Amino acid sequence: MHDIVDIIKNIQTLSSNDTAFQVLKDFERVLDELDIYVFKNWEEGELVAGPEINRYSVTCKFMWPREEMPDPAGGSRLLDYGCKVIYAKDNLIVPRKVYDPDDFRPGTKKGKLDAHPVWILSITIPKKLMQDIFQGYENKENEALADSLKYEQMQQANQNAVAGGGEEAAAGATATGAAPAAGGEADAQAPTV
Repeated sequence: MHDIVDIIKNIQTLSSNDTAFQVLKDFERVLDELDIYVFKNWEEGELVAGPEINRYSVTCKFMWPREEMPDPAGGSRLLDYGCKVIYAKDNLIVPRKVYDPDDFRPGTKKGKLDAHPVWILSITIPKKLMQDIFQGYENKENEALADSLKYEQMQQANQNAVAGGGEEAAAGATATGAAPAAGGEADAQAPTV
C-alpha cells in the first residue's frame, strides 16, 4: 500500500535535490523519445517513488487509477529497448473528505483513511539507454544551432553583396571566366586551370 504523504515527500525531495530532478528529466526523455505517450493512458501516470539510481539503471514507480490501466503495448515497447516493466495492483491510502461526524477517525479530528485501487507500474531503464538518447538530443540541438549560424552567415553575405552594388558582381563574373556583359570580346574562352 502506498500513502499519499509518502508521494508528497518524494516530490518534495525531487524539488530539493537537483541531481534527482535531472535524472528524472532524462528518464522522461527516454519515454518521450520512444513514443510511449502515444499509447492509451500513459500520459495520466503520476510519480509514486523514485528515481532510484543504481549502478547501471534507474527505476521509477508510477501510479494510475485501477480503471485507467496503461496500455501494455507501451510496456512491451520498453522491453524491446532493454527496460524492465512490472505491472502490479495495489491500493492508495487517501484521507476521506469530512462531511459529517461519521467521517472522522475515532478520537481524532482527522478523516478516515480509504483505500483506492490503483495500478503501480515499476519501470527500470538502463543508464546506457538514457545516455544514448541524451547524446542524440544534444546532437540534434547542436545541428540546429549550426544550421541557424549557416543561415545567418548566408544572410550576411547576401546583404554585403547587395550593399556593395553591381560593380563587384560584374568583377566577380569576369573573374570566374564568364563573358563580359557588354563591350568585350565575343569569342572569349574560359581560362583553363
